[in-house]
Amino acid sequence: MTSLLGHDEQARTLLSAARSGRLHHGWILAGPRGIGKASFARAMALRLLAEAAGPPVSAEGLDVPQDHPIRRLFEADSHPDYAELYCLEKESGTARNITVDQVRGLQRLIQSAPSMSSRRIVVIDSADDLERGAANALLKNLEEPPADMLFLLVSHAPGRLLPTIRSRCRTLRFDTLGEDAMRTILRAADEALSAKELNALIHAGEGSPGKALRYAGLNIADIEQSLLAIAADGDPGNRQRLLLAKTLASKAARPRYEAFLERAPAFIADAARQRQGSDLGKALDHWEAARQLASGAIILSLEPSAVVFELAGHVAALAH
Repeated sequence: MTSLLGHDEQARTLLSAARSGRLHHGWILAGPRGIGKASFARAMALRLLAEAAGPPVSAEGLDVPQDHPIRRLFEADSHPDYAELYCLEKESGTARNITVDQVRGLQRLIQSAPSMSSRRIVVIDSADDLERGAANALLKNLEEPPADMLFLLVSHAPGRLLPTIRSRCRTLRFDTLGEDAMRTILRAADEALSAKELNALIHAGEGSPGKALRYAGLNIADIEQSLLAIAADGDPGNRQRLLLAKTLASKAARPRYEAFLERAPAFIADAARQRQGSDLGKALDHWEAARQLASGAIILSLEPSAVVFELAGHVAALAH
């Protein structure tokens, strides 16, 4: 685990509070999905546990040396003073929620004496996934936490959390990443990316490395180029729309089709931000229509080629 690009200020906030002895027991790490909040929470947990137990960590940021004994325990999922809750894998796929039994399972950590130092840490990724009973069970722990207990609650939509949970935690906000940080992270993830594809992923990711990496390997640059071409002249003969529909309609192209369902409305939204007056209103109308069509395409099993053609039509309307 190393320092996380773009989150230095948040790291300084928590580390400073911890070193001053005034670290609040509950924090909501709030921000868009895919920008590294959960990775930050784990890296912060490791750093705080390592500093509490020793030997001292002299590295900057959230770095903990590879040979630090706490790091070895942590990465082996064997640290007795750390717990993490997330949606579990089942035979049918990933569970939709974090259950009340999972939260109740924290009692061993909460009620027993810490083993390695005075500090104990719980990371919840994400608190948005807590089922109602689990949220209420967590609230009881937040209301009367033991000394030196720290809860780090990852949240993509903190407004949906129980107001009582929000009131017992402090909120640390995370922003989307800048282009330089995105470029560094994506290049590290895949050194073979062409400059064209890298730039397309940065644009499509909208400051979220996680979102950008979902598009990796899908030749998103060609999709972006097609959208630009259609928006430029409106595709009067429908040639670009028909070609795109044919390209994305096959079973083999399903991942690219799903990427297109996300990118077409986002492309229209980008264009709308650059418009004013009646042009803005028209762009927003097409964005709303495209958003509704794209969101229902998979659920309603709509025919892919027809969906692509219609979505591209909303993009083409930007030229008028």
